[in-house]
Amino acid sequence: MRKKSRRQTFEQVEVVDAGAKGKTVGKAPDGRVIFLSNAVPGDVVDVMTTKKRKAYFEGVATHFHILSDKRTTPQCQHFGVCGGCKWQHMGYEHQLHFKQKEVENNLKRIGHLELPEISPILGSEKQYFYRNKMEFSFSNSRWLTQEEIDSNTDFEHRNALGFHIPGMWDKILDIEKCHLQEDPSNAIRLEVKRFAVAHDMAFFNPRKQEGLLRTMMIRTTSTGEIMVLFQFFEDDLEQRELLLNHIQQKFPKITALLYVINSKQNDTIYDQEVICFAGRDHIFEEMEGLQFKINAKSFYQTNSEQAYELYKVTRDFANLSGNELVYDLYTGTGTIAQFVAKKAKKVIGVESVPEAIADAKANAAHNQISNVEFFVGDMKNVFNSEFIAQHGHPDVIITDPPRDGMHKLVVEQLLQVAPKKIVYVSCNSATQARDLELMKEKYEVVKVQPVDMFPQTHHVENVVLLEKRV
Repeated sequence: MRKKSRRQTFEQVEVVDAGAKGKTVGKAPDGRVIFLSNAVPGDVVDVMTTKKRKAYFEGVATHFHILSDKRTTPQCQHFGVCGGCKWQHMGYEHQLHFKQKEVENNLKRIGHLELPEISPILGSEKQYFYRNKMEFSFSNSRWLTQEEIDSNTDFEHRNALGFHIPGMWDKILDIEKCHLQEDPSNAIRLEVKRFAVAHDMAFFNPRKQEGLLRTMMIRTTSTGEIMVLFQFFEDDLEQRELLLNHIQQKFPKITALLYVINSKQNDTIYDQEVICFAGRDHIFEEMEGLQFKINAKSFYQTNSEQAYELYKVTRDFANLSGNELVYDLYTGTGTIAQFVAKKAKKVIGVESVPEAIADAKANAAHNQISNVEFFVGDMKNVFNSEFIAQHGHPDVIITDPPRDGMHKLVVEQLLQVAPKKIVYVSCNSATQARDLELMKEKYEVVKVQPVDMFPQTHHVENVVLLEKRV
């Protein structure tokens, strides 16, 4: 007996808001929320549900009765199939509105915080071609669009170089033009694919774990430097050198041409040896005269221009006079620490990733910054009373944790140390709000500044200044 479908259809649903993870919000006739993946606030749509939960539905708009005045035409031909840039169909000024609203809602509803007037979000001057790092995957069985499936064509060659279909680890959408990274990114990717196909190089099959070409990463800097890194699944010297020599000759401006031979199950490179085929093994980014060395494994904010704006806000919130001891928690490669160092007496950076701390130390030496020190270790273990006793009591603490926010023990230690000011930089205002609620008895939220690092997506950064209550 065929299982009865649980899908429901709702007609004339008004889309009223934008919600978490880039979805928009409509209301079912019974009052339950419907999260939609393909609508814009202001649309009036018919909906087919895809999931039913106790308090909400998930669904897709199947028919549009009224199109929102917040809509705009997506620039990318891959919009709606590729998993990135989910808000391309919404005007940028409206994207900023909903990002600002999300920050405010999270701080109020999750953090239950008394807030000052929140500063207007800092939008990105570049709304496309703003990323400095892109990673592409090879596949010998590319994702077919619905139109291709409906055409009943037998596609003999299915090689792809592009992005994973959302939620499908083994399905790759072939990308013709990506609007996220400036040229020569698209030119390099297209030429790599053309040359590999012409020379019958085997594209990776993740299910069978076979094939030569696995992934390609392109990094660029505002100074015009370019890094290209290939992951090869198989160690085939002849074909590897054939491809690398061709790309080097075709794109002589590539600063760092690198490769990895990775035959393990996953394609992370952090435990792999990176081999320099031509040029340097690193590139440099610049900010206010500071140079930051970036290698294949380095973390660096992926929107260079907006990272500068974010760091300026952080430095302004810290409002240093030159006499302060500053702690920079989750310092990464020490970019914020070095950026604020000239306004501080001393900066102490702490980070759990040894390679990031090695980069931070090398960058500080390169920039001839002598009033910074960097230490490696798990934050909840390193940042303790003994560490404070050894390195001094901070006047200001800057914290920029990962998306999960700070560990509860780190928050407890912050409250015990109780510096005059804390500047909390976050890429997830929900976990930021959770942490701030734990601190609100001792600290007052004085300033809030959202910063848009990722146009065409729902992601938003937020900087909060906390001052100790008197």
